[in-house]
Amino acid sequence: MPDYTIGVDMGGTNLRVAAITTDGQLLEKITLGVKVAMGRDYVIGEMCDAIHSLTDKYRSTGTFVGAGIGVPGIIDVPAGIMRKSANLPGWTDYPVREVIEKRLQTHIYLDNDANVAALGEKWMGAGRDVENMAMLTLGTGIGGAIILNGKIFYGMSGMAGEFGHITVEPQGVLCGCGNRGCSERYASASAVVRMAREAVESGKAPGLTKAFNSDPEFSARSVYNLAIQGDPDAQHIFHRFGEVMGILLADLVNVLDLEMFVIGGGVVSAWDAFAPKMFAELRERSLVYAASAPEDPTAKKEGASAQIANYTKKKTIITQALLGSDAGLYGAARVPLMR
Repeated sequence: MPDYTIGVDMGGTNLRVAAITTDGQLLEKITLGVKVAMGRDYVIGEMCDAIHSLTDKYRSTGTFVGAGIGVPGIIDVPAGIMRKSANLPGWTDYPVREVIEKRLQTHIYLDNDANVAALGEKWMGAGRDVENMAMLTLGTGIGGAIILNGKIFYGMSGMAGEFGHITVEPQGVLCGCGNRGCSERYASASAVVRMAREAVESGKAPGLTKAFNSDPEFSARSVYNLAIQGDPDAQHIFHRFGEVMGILLADLVNVLDLEMFVIGGGVVSAWDAFAPKMFAELRERSLVYAASAPEDPTAKKEGASAQIANYTKKKTIITQALLGSDAGLYGAARVPLMR
């Protein structure tokens, strides 16, 4: 039996803990609700109990190597401190790693949830055959991470990969970060709902209005369902979504020139509604992608992109994530093996 690590994926709603072998086999997964209102000590207690449960169960089958924890927010990785998290009020400047290590008496590694999701896709998912990649996680907002030479690239302050706050429309919608026109205000689950509400308020979107008024849990999924049924207003929303994703990816491809860009998160289930426009926009706006994209037999290469294509055989891959919601668990479990 191989040695194993524990991966923890902690969100604002769910806490998931898994035992995963060092060769990537998922042994067991525990899912709990995160009762944030009960306080951070209660949440950490629940997490530690789950970790203890798994380490006790698999003690005789392999050696426990360590635990990695992915959390949403701004993380001081070297210090193991949660600096700020919108989903975990009361955790500002909280020494998460120190507190958990005292309880478990073992080494703990703390990182941002988007970083560990990317690491999971690099290890056991879409990026397993490349050394350099970026991942965009489309959820309530847009999470991002960069993997260089198989390792997370943190940047100077540990905040590299803030793709959700790249400006795509200078005088656009106000973002919670204080900027206007951030990409996540147009290409995320919350953005889809925002655009749908605006369409309903305009009085010119009967399909969306009917769904909004009849569905108390109206969501991005509701808009997607209308889009695939042919509702023009819902389709327009995902057309805009894809346009902004294409603009964002064009910037990232031009600047980073990586082998692969992986798109994950819950909203990726609407791929067929936004991807065609995303790829069209990407080809139009990125000279690098136009020259290095996988061959499109219907496309005609012209001008500079045709000249560059003659000098490159490598292809820029834009693809969906493969691990779904388990990417963070695999990535968190991988972290102890890399330290």
